[in-house]
Amino acid sequence: MPNRLEHEKSPYLLQHKDNAVDWYPWRQEAFDRAASEDKPIFLSIGYSTCHWCHVMAHESFEDPEVAALLTDFVCIKVDREERPDIDAVYMAACQALTGSGGWPLTVCMTPRQEPFFAGTYFPKRARYGQPGLTELLPQLSALWRTDRARLLEMAGQLTEMLRQAADSRPGEPEEALLQRAYENLWRTFDAAWGGFGSAPKFPSPHILLFLLQYGERADAPQALLMAETTLRAMAAGGIFDHIGGGFSRYATDRAWRIPHFEKMLYDNALLILAFCEAFRQTGNALYAEVARRTADYMLRELTEESGGFYCGQDADSDGIEGKYYAFTPDEVIRVLGREDGAEFCRQYDITQKGNFEGKNIPNRIAGDGDAWAGDDLRLQRLYEYRRTRTALFTDRKILLSWNGWAILALARAGCLLQEPRYHKAAVRAQKWIRKTMTDRENRLYLRCCGQETAQTGQLEDYAVYTLALLELYRGTFEIQYLQEAVLRGEQIQELFEDREHGGCFMTPHQGERLIARPKESYDGALPSGNSVTALVWERLASLTGRIEFREAADRQQRFMAGQMKETPQAYCFALLALSEALGPHRELLFTGNRIPKELASYLREHAAAGLSVLYKTAENEAELSQLAPFTAAYPVSEETVWYLCENGSCHAPVKTLDELGLPL
Repeated sequence: MPNRLEHEKSPYLLQHKDNAVDWYPWRQEAFDRAASEDKPIFLSIGYSTCHWCHVMAHESFEDPEVAALLTDFVCIKVDREERPDIDAVYMAACQALTGSGGWPLTVCMTPRQEPFFAGTYFPKRARYGQPGLTELLPQLSALWRTDRARLLEMAGQLTEMLRQAADSRPGEPEEALLQRAYENLWRTFDAAWGGFGSAPKFPSPHILLFLLQYGERADAPQALLMAETTLRAMAAGGIFDHIGGGFSRYATDRAWRIPHFEKMLYDNALLILAFCEAFRQTGNALYAEVARRTADYMLRELTEESGGFYCGQDADSDGIEGKYYAFTPDEVIRVLGREDGAEFCRQYDITQKGNFEGKNIPNRIAGDGDAWAGDDLRLQRLYEYRRTRTALFTDRKILLSWNGWAILALARAGCLLQEPRYHKAAVRAQKWIRKTMTDRENRLYLRCCGQETAQTGQLEDYAVYTLALLELYRGTFEIQYLQEAVLRGEQIQELFEDREHGGCFMTPHQGERLIARPKESYDGALPSGNSVTALVWERLASLTGRIEFREAADRQQRFMAGQMKETPQAYCFALLALSEALGPHRELLFTGNRIPKELASYLREHAAAGLSVLYKTAENEAELSQLAPFTAAYPVSEETVWYLCENGSCHAPVKTLDELGLPL
């Protein structure tokens, strides 16, 4: 019989609706039952495309023996993508107790939600020194009955530590933080294969974006070297899907050859930004082509019919990790023919021996010639064959913050690569968000699934979406994008900012109260909401000239400087904002009855950092004066006139962009 998860919308929760375990979703009903029956809570957190979440489910949660042991607990299942706040609290607890974390996340806690045990994946039975659930659960149940005072004391101490973690001292935003981050990254850089540290290797595109920006700003060629080496190695490796486009979550080896196969929307969106920026700086067509193939993958396989973007695709097919992606030489030859097939196998490292469990993950690590030159027809035929052979599960949940990254990436790619279809997709997704994921009070929802919107928007949702709106404004100069960006920037202050201790909470002031209120700042798999907020307020302050945004940006920079002072390389997206704050500032306003083509060309070829551009017309004059009051003093004219202010000093108006003397 299905358990209580059968009525949920989350694909991850629905994957567990037929488990033998009597799961609850995160509901007060579960905590009330735990209190009334005097039972501890067994909390399991994961996501639908997580390979080890599937393994633990098949080994344990579908097993009647484990389910019987779990009757001593009230069991709750949480989708971390739907409730990142819950995940943040209990991941912090796991890291405090064990020194590490990951998914599936396994927590035992009191009916008051205070954790006393945490870990990640556990097998059914003990294996290779790792305890199994069949041993752990009876022990924890016995401790709850016989030594509860010690468990409650431990839970109380841990909970208090989690509550205090949000408080920190502000720091001084200074150039030294940028340089230390760069130097620390250089120390862990893999000069042969790119990336940082040893396997497994994650793309970490926000690190690459920082290095690209720092290299250009500080004239540090080694920063560009680190970014380019990593981007080229990933583009050649099996972490990139050469047949269907897009990147997997991470590589299990140093050379990026064998991926952990799930594909996530946010990884691919952020990697588009990194490859686009590398193309802008170097002109290397490889980077543009990887960005195109990644964007095409997103449009082809992750796009909902109304315009939003799905979360991602699973690592497993038919219960086997990587089955969808792996090939044998015989398969390739059968699809392409002997001559073409043999040549393809040679180029893409497909051998009888195999590089992955007797089969092959296509890669071009040892390839020669231009990447993918002349291969499109062969790749298309293999792609179509692959889709008939087995299927990938797609998580059709739509998350607002991840869609914000997709909009930002596609808008940037549309401009830089001169691909109008990418810009069109970004605009379509933004319109869908405005229509579907906004409530009657003009607040944002966190997710939409099966046409149902739910969960109050969190800091990351507001911040990333605002950054995407600013990118759309920069690409179109349509006033509605700036209007909404200003609104969302104001809402971040109203709903999330901690005026007493600095920074922004993850959840709104009137949101659900958990045992602690997280205030994430570290840039992990994704840039944190606080890092993105720093960049949002910095750009809004420059665009609008409004003192409330300037003061908010300065407060946020001080908060982030305090967070990053020990390990600045762990806050690379925040460093993008810091770099803009410390660098030269230029405010450009132009009037006229058209947007000059030379401006679009300039913005394609030069860094966005430090340059704010506004367009004033007779039609938007009133709205722009409200958003950016300083613009009221600038007269509207039908012919193009350029006004530039630089580092607090304004130049005389000119009639051509060349006369401004902008840096080339």
